[in-house]
Amino acid sequence: MTTHAYQKCINPDCAATFDLLQVLSKCPNCGNLVDVQYEWDELDVPESLQWFEKRWADRRNPLDFSGVWRFRELIPFPRQADVLTIGEGQTMLKQSDGLAREIGLAPGSLFLQYEGLNLSGSFKDNGMTAAFTHAKMTGAKTAACASTGNTSASMACFAAATGLMEPIIFVGSGKIAYGKLSQALDFGGKTVQIEGDFDDAMARVLETCEQTGMYLMNTLNPFRLEGQKAIMFRVLEGLGWEPPDWIVVPGGNLGNSSAFGKAFMELHRLGLINRVPRVAIINSTGADTLSRLVNQEGLRWNGGHVDDGVIERFYKQMDAENRRANTIASAIEINRPVNLKKALRTLDFTGGVVRAVPDEAILDAKALVGRCGIGCEPASAASVAGTKLLREEGVISANDRVACVLTGHQLKDPNATVNYHSLPPEQIPEKLGRYGVRSAAYQNRPVAAANDLDSILKVIERE
Repeated sequence: MTTHAYQKCINPDCAATFDLLQVLSKCPNCGNLVDVQYEWDELDVPESLQWFEKRWADRRNPLDFSGVWRFRELIPFPRQADVLTIGEGQTMLKQSDGLAREIGLAPGSLFLQYEGLNLSGSFKDNGMTAAFTHAKMTGAKTAACASTGNTSASMACFAAATGLMEPIIFVGSGKIAYGKLSQALDFGGKTVQIEGDFDDAMARVLETCEQTGMYLMNTLNPFRLEGQKAIMFRVLEGLGWEPPDWIVVPGGNLGNSSAFGKAFMELHRLGLINRVPRVAIINSTGADTLSRLVNQEGLRWNGGHVDDGVIERFYKQMDAENRRANTIASAIEINRPVNLKKALRTLDFTGGVVRAVPDEAILDAKALVGRCGIGCEPASAASVAGTKLLREEGVISANDRVACVLTGHQLKDPNATVNYHSLPPEQIPEKLGRYGVRSAAYQNRPVAAANDLDSILKVIERE
């Protein structure tokens, strides 16, 4: 085990450090988030990112096959013998000129980082391999998470594939897409459905882990974020190690945006990149906590001295108004993002921005992604809808190189896809109206035909 990795509170007024093997969801001294930190000067780090290309030739080595651990010098907390991998990170960065044209970008400018190719169908596998590795190092026997779906699917998948831990899943009532719930059940996860939403499930799993010693697998766990850094390593890999101008990512619990910022901070410090992409975090207007706090309340990282009073007043007002997250993009249907402060740090370091887009724009963007031959779940499409909005605002220029992260597979939420494409126009406000969806601009409705060749040919000709 390396002696050059440790945990540290992100609050500069505390800055307490902790042993690598402590299981922490927050700093026990001040209650803030903690990071995994490294004594980089004592570690053997390659002089260039191109060095990692040599591992492409050794696909039979499980660590080199992994899209996370082939970058292990940049995630150097475990010994190689401690790593748990199931072949995560076999993803692609796909250039999409057709989609670029639709949202106002020049040809060769838009790239889609498709994380739906992970074994559990979402980006979560990147973080779960690192969290399970740390859990193994601590001797944990039971893993737990609160989930809107993808975390539970990934955690249960890793538990089943490795056989080392029992998975316990907390979900809110009616707040999980069937495609994701089916995975958790099939993989053997013990699912506890409580009355409430994700924020309630998160509060209960924290209490349970604190009382029982179960290992928390949510992104409050700093080791989850270490694995998710690798998504950005693969984006750089796909672009020939040249950073894009923008990284656009869905918001939600803000684990990805926090991990991406940390990745760029470390790469820049190590001299492995000479410039830093701007990060745009995209919420749904039905779950827009970060957007409101940053754009309306003026909340900033402020060198780590985040104004907790602004957050507390905002949450108090949110509770007084009984304002609950409500979006068809269930993966980002979160009121109280646990990685809020780390996301503020990312925005500060990268010169990033936050936007919120309505569900109508998310579903339209999802349909456009599908027409480009990839497909994604609704939350993933928030990145594309956000890019379109930022292009319209002139924040993103037509020739900027933009990488949109598509976080989950199309089949994670097939109901949303089928309803969008098949509902008669007059039923859309009724069936999808609670999400603010009023139309389906790119609808591809099935067409009825009689059971004879002439009728079928007429329908085909008419269409």
